Amino acid sequence: MSLQTANAGHSARPPVLRLLARPRVVALACIAVLVAIGWAYLGLVLAGQSAQGILSALCQPIYGAAGSSGVAGFALTFAMWCAMVLAMMLPTAAPMIVTYADLAETAAAKGEPAASPLMLTAGYTAVWLGSAVVLAALQGLLARLAALNDTMTLTSPLLSGALFVAAGAHQFSAMKRACLTECQHPFTFFFANWTPQPRGVFRLGVRQGLYCLGCCWAMMLLMFAVGVMSVIWMVLLGVVMAIEKVGSTMRFSHAMGAIFLAIGFAMIAASVVAHWPAKIG
Repeated sequence: MSLQTANAGHSARPPVLRLLARPRVVALACIAVLVAIGWAYLGLVLAGQSAQGILSALCQPIYGAAGSSGVAGFALTFAMWCAMVLAMMLPTAAPMIVTYADLAETAAAKGEPAASPLMLTAGYTAVWLGSAVVLAALQGLLARLAALNDTMTLTSPLLSGALFVAAGAHQFSAMKRACLTECQHPFTFFFANWTPQPRGVFRLGVRQGLYCLGCCWAMMLLMFAVGVMSVIWMVLLGVVMAIEKVGSTMRFSHAMGAIFLAIGFAMIAASVVAHWPAKIG
């Protein structure tokens, strides 16, 4: 078949199929669908809550059954965390996935092989779904220890404050810098590690997922301090992580680190003062 005939056949395809043949379109559609699934799941659960005010429903964690146990309880908790990582983390990965899609589209235009961005997204998502298993297990452990209240928030202000201090300290760490640098420069990463093999691209997605996890794990743990699955905090932390990744320096991360430290020390100080022994006489 001649190149002219192939081009004619390509032009004869319906517009929708031509769009779906473009890696960038596939990448954006994949991100949109997965994020929509996450938020739709959270929305359905929110809609099923007992009658409360809208502001209260938005500010409170949407699961209040801290006593869930057994396989069914773990499955429900795991589903919650899966919805959260899809809703929060995939938007932050959009620049990285689109960067790969653009490179794949350029390669395809030159007649060179390139794996679908779906493989990259699958590798990235696999890391965060794996983290959802750990987070669900941690939540179950905290519930068994009675460390969570009915709104799925840590009962100890001291521990909540310690989580904020840990998250703030992480913002200044070498791990944060190394992982965030990789997240901020996906073009350099893909240029240095390019492969047309689907398995190889899946592994690249896993590596990017691990960089993202190393960058953001401490902020994810803050959900235990502010309320597991609190919608407003999900949005706020998701925006913070997205801004970090589209930047090119550590300035914003350091600013957020200072804020987290201030919040953490304030919570610890308030807790100490509240439990300070009253003077006798």
